[in-house]
Amino acid sequence: MSSSPYPPVTDAELAVLRGQLGRPARGVVGIAARCVCGNPTVVATAPRLDDGTPFPTFYYLTHPAATVAMSTLEAEHVMPELAAALDDDESVADAYRRAHEAYLTDRAVFGEVPEIDGISAGGMPTRVKCLHALAGHALAAGPGVNPVGDAALARSAWSPKRCECAEPGASARSAAG
Repeated sequence: MSSSPYPPVTDAELAVLRGQLGRPARGVVGIAARCVCGNPTVVATAPRLDDGTPFPTFYYLTHPAATVAMSTLEAEHVMPELAAALDDDESVADAYRRAHEAYLTDRAVFGEVPEIDGISAGGMPTRVKCLHALAGHALAAGPGVNPVGDAALARSAWSPKRCECAEPGASARSAAG
């Protein structure tokens, strides 16, 4: 097992995550993506939780506004449209398979768990099952890695370039200033 690509998670970050999730975060090994204000947006989660449970969702979307945006897209039935792109465009299907492999490689740094061998998240590599997981991967890996996650983010009302953190007294901030 290689060393972690993430700095240690702080108590302050864990407190933000508790507020975002409404419960303690489990198995956090790093902050994989952040809001422009610095708060966690996506956590990297151990492939086996402390209680021994296998956990395939390595990239876990935590930002409340991003989570609502993905839920809205799912409720608007965007997933079948995004899934159709896998059938209609071989380059998208190939990129999605590569995203699956990248996801597995990223998670393997934190250990191999036989029960979830070959399983990534969000339906990869052949289906579109969970936009939250796919958007989380896209945010953590960066643009161009997960085409379905990128498409979901592009379709959503939420933007990683604009702070929508619900902190008392916080003002909306944007990457543009």
